[in-house]
Amino acid sequence: MLHSFRLVDGIDYVKLPCLRRDIEGSVRVKYLNLQLESIVRLRRELIFSTVTKFRPDIFLVDKKPGGVAGELEDSLKAIRRHLSHTAVVLLLRDILDAAATTIDQWKRQSAYDLLERYYQKILVAGLPELYDVRQEYQFPASLSAKVHFCGYVARQAGPETREEVRRQLRIAESDRMILVTAGGGEDGYSLIRTYLEGLAAGAGEVDLKTLIVTGPELAESYRREVKRLAGCCPQARVIEFTDEMMNYMNAADVVVSMAGYNTICEILSLRKRAVIVPRIEPVKEQEIRAERMARLGLFKMIHPARLTPRNLMDAVMNEVEALSMCPQASAKFELDALPRISGLIGAMVAPEAYRDHAGRKRLLARSGG
Repeated sequence: MLHSFRLVDGIDYVKLPCLRRDIEGSVRVKYLNLQLESIVRLRRELIFSTVTKFRPDIFLVDKKPGGVAGELEDSLKAIRRHLSHTAVVLLLRDILDAAATTIDQWKRQSAYDLLERYYQKILVAGLPELYDVRQEYQFPASLSAKVHFCGYVARQAGPETREEVRRQLRIAESDRMILVTAGGGEDGYSLIRTYLEGLAAGAGEVDLKTLIVTGPELAESYRREVKRLAGCCPQARVIEFTDEMMNYMNAADVVVSMAGYNTICEILSLRKRAVIVPRIEPVKEQEIRAERMARLGLFKMIHPARLTPRNLMDAVMNEVEALSMCPQASAKFELDALPRISGLIGAMVAPEAYRDHAGRKRLLARSGG
């Protein structure tokens, strides 16, 4: 969906053919009618050509040190041999998977060796107090020294006010609005269906204005069923995708969602009351994140094994009732990842200019400017 977002001047992208993981965690081709080996080869060649022609200052790699299927290794070797000015940086989210699973995968994929050999820094968009990847994933001392914890990513509020969005949705300020979002939507059907069943069962008792964002990856058969179920709930509206999620989230009183990193950061940025139902397979990332954050009081969590229409609606109504005492979630969280990441990268690209800039900022801060 990248083409649906607004890009600023100086930014462009090269689209790689998509891969996906099935429910067992195996890598598969997502769209094209080609063998996996052919797609991986095409991705490898596109990345290699882009890196060697563009000659970047920073090669920022997301999550997988060698790529999803090892397609980065040729580019990493070329950078080391021919692009000595290019710094290679790995960006990790707070949690990858359960520790034992990640350690086993990284050993099989030679990820520790790749990080030792090619990477200058490992930036973690998370906090060690919540999940310390150095300890959890048994980083040797040499890799631990490369790790910088940056906090979580704050999301900017949308351009429209809460009142404006509610007027567009024809929801009065006195009404209680629930936003249900399943991220990309590929595995969000169970959550959406359970919510709609709970809403329908209590239709005579509660009046919750609901906006459901299914996500663009929800299968067509599931999308039709969601619309059918929503047809039994006149207070519910369904859309497939929006690039203004923060607008809708800001307009909502309570959010119901899974525990994907981006969605959680949106919830934390707005300090929204939320009921979270994490994905628990094929990886444990969301489950671990949700459990640890729920312990801190950042939101309420329901394990999928205990997800029923009644349990979900009870949790939602508890959050709705708590709004009168405290409209925001009680706990705050550190959301400084973007300035920290940009600062670290800026210092790598142009250390002298960055030091001068940082010095000016400190001088202004001391002088009250």
